[in-house]
Amino acid sequence: MYFEETPLRGSFIVDLDLREDDRGFFARYFCHEEFTNVGLNAKWLQANNSMSRTRGTLRGLHFQRPPHAEVKLIRCVRGAIWDVAVDLRHNSETFGKWFGVTLTETNRKMFYVPRGFAHGFVSLEDNTEITYLVSDFYTPSAEGTVNWNDPDVAIEWPLDPLFISQKDKNGGAIRDLTPLIIDDQ
Repeated sequence: MYFEETPLRGSFIVDLDLREDDRGFFARYFCHEEFTNVGLNAKWLQANNSMSRTRGTLRGLHFQRPPHAEVKLIRCVRGAIWDVAVDLRHNSETFGKWFGVTLTETNRKMFYVPRGFAHGFVSLEDNTEITYLVSDFYTPSAEGTVNWNDPDVAIEWPLDPLFISQKDKNGGAIRDLTPLIIDDQ
């Protein structure tokens, strides 16, 4: 695997190291040793699967408050998404900044989103499916949502979302959010 840190400290784009032959390819999308060697989380407690039927479906920007803050490793297995992380960490030099990456079934890139970030995505194709590993159990009482179009974050979405849940439409403004205090900064 190849790990490329983004401008938001602690978040990475992860590329697979494909071993190809005439049959196709083989690659690991997780290896405890490789993740640990880079200093990344290597303990996953949940594996989630999400499918968006229609292009333009937006999900997020979700986060979990400590002590249930999550690390996520996102991979698109069908279709394409534009995946975004927003830094919510207390005392981070990039608090309120965002980074986005296109994940597709053909580029096979993954996005590693550390604790203390809000995460969301928009589907770029119909019938887009993602899988993602999560480091903590989902805890509804710790959940938060940042508004996807908060002008203080100013995410440049590649298309106008067509489908957004009521919960995501009602996300809060980042200026009203107390920055997350994360021990492993």
